[in-house]
Amino acid sequence: MTNLWEDLETGPDAPDVIYAVVECLKGERNKYEYDKDIPGVMLDRVLHSNVHYPSDYGFIPQSYYDDEDPFDVLVLVKDQTFPGCVIEARPVGLMEMDDDGEKDDKVIAVPVEDPRYDHIEDIEDVTDQKKEEIEEFFETYKNLEAGKEVEVLGWQDKQAAKDAIEHAQDLYQENFA
Repeated sequence: MTNLWEDLETGPDAPDVIYAVVECLKGERNKYEYDKDIPGVMLDRVLHSNVHYPSDYGFIPQSYYDDEDPFDVLVLVKDQTFPGCVIEARPVGLMEMDDDGEKDDKVIAVPVEDPRYDHIEDIEDVTDQKKEEIEEFFETYKNLEAGKEVEVLGWQDKQAAKDAIEHAQDLYQENFA
């Protein structure tokens, strides 16, 4: 069985076009995580707070970030896909975040194969409302979990996202290649 974290390349033209492996679905409260040892998607927990994912959420293959996990990616979609779905996506920005004292940034991306997102080239093309919804979700989704604190630190442009992806690729190579 293919291991989507180790066997799938970062993307067909990374960092400009990446693969996003979906774990969590837009509109749901289930927190799925890909378990590379199975390999497969497992239910990690149900979110304690009454919030739902603002879009499909997962990780970038062959990446490893400063929080010692595969690099997180939120792909803006109109309709949810499914856990384990691989989306070819264009990074458009980076949301900087602190999760309980750890740097836990999120790449914001759009699907290559959805013409409804062709006009989104950089983070300033994403509406303020959508960015506020994303911030609100990540600032509150752990509120009812004991001792968990999350803080959104701000938004960075497409180039910052691409630089962070390259950093995550380098960390993956250093630690796993």
